[in-house]
Amino acid sequence: MSDIELYQQKMIACEKEIAKGIIGQRDIIRQVMLALLSGGNVLLEGMPGLGKTMLVRTVSQVFLLSFKRIQFTPDLMPSDVTGTNIMVKDGQGSSFRFEKGPVFANLVLADEINRATPKTQSALLEAMQEHTVTVGNESHRLGEPFLVLATQNPIEQEGTYPLPEAQLDRFLFKVLVTFPDKEELRGIVELTEGQRQPEIQAVAGGEDLLHARELIAQIPIADAVMDYILELVMATHGDSPYIREGASPRAAQALVRASRARAFMEGRLNVSFEDVKSVAFPVLRHRILLGFDAISEGISEDSLIGQIIEEKEKSLYA
Repeated sequence: MSDIELYQQKMIACEKEIAKGIIGQRDIIRQVMLALLSGGNVLLEGMPGLGKTMLVRTVSQVFLLSFKRIQFTPDLMPSDVTGTNIMVKDGQGSSFRFEKGPVFANLVLADEINRATPKTQSALLEAMQEHTVTVGNESHRLGEPFLVLATQNPIEQEGTYPLPEAQLDRFLFKVLVTFPDKEELRGIVELTEGQRQPEIQAVAGGEDLLHARELIAQIPIADAVMDYILELVMATHGDSPYIREGASPRAAQALVRASRARAFMEGRLNVSFEDVKSVAFPVLRHRILLGFDAISEGISEDSLIGQIIEEKEKSLYA
């Protein structure tokens, strides 16, 4: 068995173990797994009580990763996230020492991130992109692997601050967590209210995850598939009256990384058009700014992405 096949099996085993603690939500679990394997941050959007926090905690248990949860509130300060310099007295006098904040973990759950002020939200920008934290004149390197998994309530709710575009673009995926159906809801109630809770086992470690990423980065992408990725992103910059601003170059990078990760999880060593289509919605939905016509007509980002994919399908097989 080759190295890449061994790690494919190991990551699939991790996905199955995560599913033990999360009833339903198979697509959500798969998308979080793809983000882990791509090294990208995830924005989970949904109403309270849908198991978003439990999902992140379960992931940390399965991968033996350190986990910190930050409850974002309007009075949260940037230093509450990143840490701060404190004065320490010793026999030699006084000196400053950096006290690390909760962002210094492998998995950081930014719970209800859109309830904090933009100033505090922006405290995560450097950590999400460069994996460093700068306080004063000193930069501190975060441990690897490092991911931010943020949750937010829909922005129509009172007391929330929409995330700025610069921060949204740093999320690899925006994942929509939907309400479970009746049978899934039954399973959730039985799982949480039963006498015996499922035992989540550690299946892999952080080093395994980092090595899997190295293997995934080597999966080739054919020129035709790469052109398809670029055309999807360029199509968001067309003359559509429904799109005010299209996706950034980061969207193309995210599509490449996520498509490779999906091919890996599907047990293949090449990226297909289906891989790209599968990840296009979570990659693009938060990177498109709707125009007035779309908002007034109730047209969503997902419907526009679907139209773009449909048009590209016709030209692909014409």
